[in-house]
Amino acid sequence: MQHVDQEKEIQEAADYIRTRAPRDWRVMIVLGSGLGPLADEVRNPVVIPYSDIPHFAQSTVPGHSGRFVIGELLGVPVGVMQGRVHFYEGHPMWQVTLPVRVGRRLGADTLIVTNAAGGINRGFEVADLMLISDHVNFLGMSGVNPLIGPNLDSFGPRFPEMTTAYDAELRALAKRVAVESSVPLQEGVYVGLSGPAFETPAELRFLRTIGADAVGMSTVNEVLVARHSGMKVLGFSGITNLARLSPDEGEPPSHEEVTTASVKIAPKLISIVRGVLAQLA
Repeated sequence: MQHVDQEKEIQEAADYIRTRAPRDWRVMIVLGSGLGPLADEVRNPVVIPYSDIPHFAQSTVPGHSGRFVIGELLGVPVGVMQGRVHFYEGHPMWQVTLPVRVGRRLGADTLIVTNAAGGINRGFEVADLMLISDHVNFLGMSGVNPLIGPNLDSFGPRFPEMTTAYDAELRALAKRVAVESSVPLQEGVYVGLSGPAFETPAELRFLRTIGADAVGMSTVNEVLVARHSGMKVLGFSGITNLARLSPDEGEPPSHEEVTTASVKIAPKLISIVRGVLAQLA
Protein backbone atom coordinates (compact mmCIF):
# COMPACT_ATOMS: atom_id res chain seq x y z
CA MET A 1 0.00 0.00 0.00
CA GLN A 2 1.59 3.25 -1.13
CA HIS A 3 1.69 6.40 0.98
CA VAL A 4 -0.64 8.31 -1.36
CA ASP A 5 -3.21 5.50 -1.26
CA GLN A 6 -3.38 5.42 2.53
CA GLU A 7 -3.73 9.19 2.71
CA LYS A 8 -6.50 9.06 0.12
CA GLU A 9 -8.40 6.29 1.89
CA ILE A 10 -8.12 7.98 5.29
CA GLN A 11 -9.44 11.23 3.85
CA GLU A 12 -12.28 9.56 1.93
CA ALA A 13 -13.42 7.71 5.04
CA ALA A 14 -13.24 10.88 7.14
CA ASP A 15 -15.10 12.90 4.51
CA TYR A 16 -17.92 10.34 4.42
CA ILE A 17 -18.29 10.37 8.21
CA ARG A 18 -18.42 14.18 8.16
CA THR A 19 -21.39 14.07 5.78
CA ARG A 20 -23.29 12.10 8.43
CA ALA A 21 -21.88 13.72 11.59
CA PRO A 22 -20.11 17.01 10.80
CA ARG A 23 -19.02 17.98 14.31
CA ASP A 24 -15.34 17.56 15.27
CA TRP A 25 -14.53 14.79 17.74
CA ARG A 26 -12.49 15.27 20.88
CA VAL A 27 -12.24 11.69 22.20
CA MET A 28 -12.28 8.40 20.29
CA ILE A 29 -13.30 5.29 22.23
CA VAL A 30 -12.68 1.70 21.04
CA LEU A 31 -14.85 -0.94 22.70
CA GLY A 32 -13.66 -4.54 22.91
CA SER A 33 -15.55 -7.84 23.11
CA GLY A 34 -18.75 -7.55 25.15
CA LEU A 35 -18.04 -3.93 26.16
CA GLY A 36 -20.40 -2.37 23.61
CA PRO A 37 -22.98 -1.15 26.18
CA LEU A 38 -20.91 1.99 26.77
CA ALA A 39 -22.06 3.16 23.33
CA ASP A 40 -25.64 3.21 24.64
CA GLU A 41 -24.60 6.12 26.88
CA VAL A 42 -23.92 8.42 23.91
CA ARG A 43 -26.33 11.37 23.63
CA ASN A 44 -27.78 12.51 20.28
CA PRO A 45 -26.15 9.56 18.55
CA VAL A 46 -25.43 9.23 14.86
CA VAL A 47 -24.92 5.53 14.09
CA ILE A 48 -22.80 4.58 11.07
CA PRO A 49 -22.15 0.91 10.26
CA TYR A 50 -18.60 0.19 9.16
CA SER A 51 -20.07 -1.28 5.98
CA ASP A 52 -21.17 2.24 4.97
CA ILE A 53 -17.72 3.81 5.38
CA PRO A 54 -15.31 3.72 2.43
CA HIS A 55 -12.29 1.41 2.92
CA PHE A 56 -13.37 0.14 6.36
CA ALA A 57 -13.05 -3.57 7.09
CA GLN A 58 -16.00 -5.44 8.55
CA SER A 59 -15.99 -7.03 12.01
CA THR A 60 -16.94 -10.72 12.01
CA VAL A 61 -16.48 -11.51 15.73
CA PRO A 62 -19.48 -12.10 18.03
CA GLY A 63 -19.80 -9.27 20.55
CA HIS A 64 -18.54 -6.66 18.06
CA SER A 65 -21.44 -4.72 16.54
CA GLY A 66 -19.29 -3.17 13.84
CA ARG A 67 -20.44 0.44 13.86
CA PHE A 68 -19.53 3.96 14.92
CA VAL A 69 -21.73 5.73 17.45
CA ILE A 70 -21.00 9.46 17.24
CA GLY A 71 -22.37 12.10 19.62
CA GLU A 72 -21.69 13.35 23.14
CA LEU A 73 -20.76 11.75 26.45
CA LEU A 74 -20.86 14.06 29.46
CA GLY A 75 -20.72 17.00 27.06
CA VAL A 76 -17.58 15.71 25.30
CA PRO A 77 -17.80 15.12 21.52
CA VAL A 78 -16.95 11.44 20.98
CA GLY A 79 -16.68 8.84 18.27
CA VAL A 80 -17.24 5.37 19.72
CA MET A 81 -16.21 2.22 17.88
CA GLN A 82 -18.77 -0.35 18.98
CA GLY A 83 -16.57 -3.30 18.15
CA ARG A 84 -13.25 -3.39 16.30
CA VAL A 85 -11.66 -5.41 13.52
CA HIS A 86 -8.74 -7.70 14.22
CA PHE A 87 -5.62 -8.76 12.36
CA TYR A 88 -6.64 -12.43 12.75
CA GLU A 89 -9.79 -11.80 10.72
CA GLY A 90 -7.53 -11.53 7.66
CA HIS A 91 -7.35 -7.75 7.33
CA PRO A 92 -4.01 -6.06 6.58
CA MET A 93 -2.59 -4.11 9.49
CA TRP A 94 -3.06 -0.72 7.80
CA GLN A 95 -6.80 -1.47 7.59
CA VAL A 96 -7.03 -2.71 11.20
CA THR A 97 -5.66 0.63 12.37
CA LEU A 98 -7.36 2.80 9.73
CA PRO A 99 -10.23 3.85 12.07
CA VAL A 100 -7.79 5.40 14.57
CA ARG A 101 -6.22 7.55 11.86
CA VAL A 102 -9.67 8.52 10.65
CA GLY A 103 -10.61 9.50 14.20
CA ARG A 104 -7.49 11.65 14.41
CA ARG A 105 -8.34 13.28 11.08
CA LEU A 106 -11.81 14.05 12.50
CA GLY A 107 -10.26 15.94 15.41
CA ALA A 108 -9.84 13.41 18.22
CA ASP A 109 -6.78 14.13 20.35
CA THR A 110 -7.42 11.37 22.91
CA LEU A 111 -7.98 7.64 22.46
CA ILE A 112 -9.65 5.50 25.12
CA VAL A 113 -9.08 1.89 24.14
CA THR A 114 -10.56 -1.20 25.79
CA ASN A 115 -10.28 -4.94 25.33
CA ALA A 116 -11.19 -8.31 26.76
CA ALA A 117 -8.08 -10.08 28.07
CA GLY A 118 -6.90 -13.19 29.83
CA GLY A 119 -5.50 -12.62 33.30
CA ILE A 120 -1.93 -13.85 33.74
CA ASN A 121 -1.30 -12.07 37.04
CA ARG A 122 -2.32 -14.47 39.80
CA GLY A 123 -3.69 -11.55 41.81
CA PHE A 124 -6.42 -10.98 39.23
CA GLU A 125 -9.92 -12.46 39.19
CA VAL A 126 -12.46 -12.89 36.41
CA ALA A 127 -14.44 -9.64 35.85
CA ASP A 128 -11.61 -7.44 37.17
CA LEU A 129 -10.88 -4.23 35.30
CA MET A 130 -7.20 -3.49 34.62
CA LEU A 131 -5.77 -0.08 33.83
CA ILE A 132 -3.05 -0.58 31.21
CA SER A 133 0.25 0.93 32.37
CA ASP A 134 2.34 -0.36 29.45
CA HIS A 135 2.28 -3.03 26.78
CA VAL A 136 4.36 -5.58 24.90
CA ASN A 137 3.63 -5.52 21.16
CA PHE A 138 4.65 -9.00 20.04
CA LEU A 139 3.22 -8.45 16.57
CA GLY A 140 5.21 -5.25 16.14
CA MET A 141 8.39 -6.78 17.54
CA SER A 142 8.15 -9.63 15.04
CA GLY A 143 7.67 -7.33 12.06
CA VAL A 144 3.89 -6.97 11.75
CA ASN A 145 3.71 -3.26 12.40
CA PRO A 146 1.23 -0.73 10.96
CA LEU A 147 4.00 1.88 10.63
CA ILE A 148 6.12 -0.24 8.28
CA GLY A 149 6.29 1.32 4.82
CA PRO A 150 6.38 4.97 3.77
CA ASN A 151 5.79 7.24 6.76
CA LEU A 152 2.57 9.27 6.79
CA ASP A 153 4.24 12.58 7.56
CA SER A 154 0.92 14.37 7.96
CA PHE A 155 0.26 12.24 11.06
CA GLY A 156 3.62 11.85 12.77
CA PRO A 157 7.38 11.22 12.65
CA ARG A 158 9.21 8.28 11.11
CA PHE A 159 10.39 7.08 14.53
CA PRO A 160 7.72 7.74 17.21
CA GLU A 161 8.76 7.23 20.82
CA MET A 162 6.71 4.78 22.89
CA THR A 163 8.15 5.17 26.40
CA THR A 164 5.01 7.12 27.34
CA ALA A 165 2.47 5.11 25.36
CA TYR A 166 -0.23 5.38 28.05
CA ASP A 167 -0.65 8.93 29.29
CA ALA A 168 0.40 9.38 32.94
CA GLU A 169 -2.10 12.16 33.67
CA LEU A 170 -5.02 10.20 32.22
CA ARG A 171 -4.00 7.11 34.20
CA ALA A 172 -3.82 9.15 37.41
CA LEU A 173 -7.25 10.60 36.64
CA ALA A 174 -8.70 7.13 36.02
CA LYS A 175 -7.35 5.91 39.38
CA ARG A 176 -8.88 8.89 41.20
CA VAL A 177 -12.23 8.29 39.51
CA ALA A 178 -12.09 4.60 40.44
CA VAL A 179 -11.57 5.46 44.12
CA GLU A 180 -14.33 8.07 44.10
CA SER A 181 -16.70 5.64 42.35
CA SER A 182 -15.75 2.68 44.58
CA VAL A 183 -14.77 0.66 41.50
CA PRO A 184 -11.90 -1.79 42.12
CA LEU A 185 -9.19 -1.15 39.54
CA GLN A 186 -6.16 -3.31 38.88
CA GLU A 187 -3.14 -2.01 36.96
CA GLY A 188 -0.65 -3.83 34.79
CA VAL A 189 1.09 -4.63 31.51
CA TYR A 190 -0.91 -5.89 28.53
CA VAL A 191 0.67 -8.11 25.89
CA GLY A 192 -0.83 -8.18 22.41
CA LEU A 193 -0.66 -11.33 20.26
CA SER A 194 -2.22 -12.08 16.88
CA GLY A 195 -4.72 -14.82 17.83
CA PRO A 196 -7.15 -16.30 17.03
CA ALA A 197 -6.00 -19.33 19.03
CA PHE A 198 -5.81 -18.99 22.80
CA GLU A 199 -2.29 -19.38 24.19
CA THR A 200 -0.64 -22.62 25.32
CA PRO A 201 0.38 -22.97 28.99
CA ALA A 202 4.05 -22.75 27.97
CA GLU A 203 3.40 -19.50 26.10
CA LEU A 204 1.54 -18.08 29.08
CA ARG A 205 4.36 -18.99 31.46
CA PHE A 206 6.77 -17.23 29.09
CA LEU A 207 4.58 -14.13 28.99
CA ARG A 208 4.41 -14.08 32.78
CA THR A 209 8.21 -14.28 32.93
CA ILE A 210 8.62 -11.17 30.77
CA GLY A 211 6.25 -9.17 32.98
CA ALA A 212 2.84 -9.48 31.33
CA ASP A 213 -0.22 -9.20 33.57
CA ALA A 214 -2.87 -9.72 30.86
CA VAL A 215 -2.93 -11.02 27.29
CA GLY A 216 -5.19 -10.34 24.34
CA MET A 217 -5.50 -10.14 20.56
CA SER A 218 -5.87 -6.42 19.89
CA THR A 219 -5.11 -2.88 21.13
CA VAL A 220 -1.34 -2.58 20.79
CA ASN A 221 -1.34 -1.59 17.12
CA GLU A 222 -4.18 0.87 17.61
CA VAL A 223 -2.17 2.45 20.42
CA LEU A 224 0.96 2.57 18.24
CA VAL A 225 -0.88 4.41 15.46
CA ALA A 226 -2.55 6.75 17.97
CA ARG A 227 0.79 7.69 19.52
CA HIS A 228 2.36 8.14 16.08
CA SER A 229 -0.48 10.61 15.44
CA GLY A 230 0.17 12.53 18.66
CA MET A 231 -2.93 11.29 20.50
CA LYS A 232 -2.99 10.74 24.25
CA VAL A 233 -4.00 7.18 25.17
CA LEU A 234 -5.87 5.66 28.09
CA GLY A 235 -6.33 1.88 28.06
CA PHE A 236 -8.33 -0.72 29.98
CA SER A 237 -8.44 -4.52 29.89
CA GLY A 238 -11.45 -6.42 31.14
CA ILE A 239 -10.21 -9.69 32.65
CA THR A 240 -12.61 -12.22 31.16
CA ASN A 241 -10.75 -15.45 31.97
CA LEU A 242 -7.75 -16.60 33.96
CA ALA A 243 -4.77 -17.97 32.05
CA ARG A 244 -4.07 -21.70 32.41
CA LEU A 245 -0.40 -21.95 33.30
CA SER A 246 -0.64 -25.75 33.22
CA PRO A 247 -2.93 -28.06 31.21
CA ASP A 248 -4.75 -29.35 34.30
CA GLU A 249 -5.47 -25.89 35.77
CA GLY A 250 -9.08 -24.71 35.53
CA GLU A 251 -11.29 -24.93 32.46
CA PRO A 252 -10.18 -24.22 28.87
CA PRO A 253 -10.93 -20.64 27.76
CA SER A 254 -13.75 -19.91 25.31
CA HIS A 255 -15.27 -16.87 23.60
CA GLU A 256 -18.53 -17.59 25.45
CA GLU A 257 -16.66 -17.17 28.74
CA VAL A 258 -15.31 -13.85 27.49
CA THR A 259 -18.79 -12.61 26.63
CA THR A 260 -20.26 -13.69 29.97
CA ALA A 261 -17.57 -11.97 32.02
CA SER A 262 -17.83 -8.80 29.94
CA VAL A 263 -21.40 -8.32 31.17
CA LYS A 264 -19.98 -7.87 34.69
CA ILE A 265 -17.09 -5.71 33.52
CA ALA A 266 -19.09 -3.24 31.42
CA PRO A 267 -20.68 -1.32 34.36
CA LYS A 268 -17.25 -0.80 35.94
CA LEU A 269 -15.82 0.46 32.67
CA ILE A 270 -18.78 2.76 32.07
CA SER A 271 -18.45 4.27 35.54
CA ILE A 272 -14.75 5.08 35.12
CA VAL A 273 -15.00 6.35 31.53
CA ARG A 274 -17.89 8.59 32.49
CA GLY A 275 -15.86 9.97 35.39
CA VAL A 276 -12.84 10.60 33.18
CA LEU A 277 -14.91 12.33 30.51
CA ALA A 278 -16.61 14.48 33.14
CA GLN A 279 -13.18 15.76 34.16
CA LEU A 280 -12.11 16.29 30.56
CA ALA A 281 -15.30 18.29 29.93
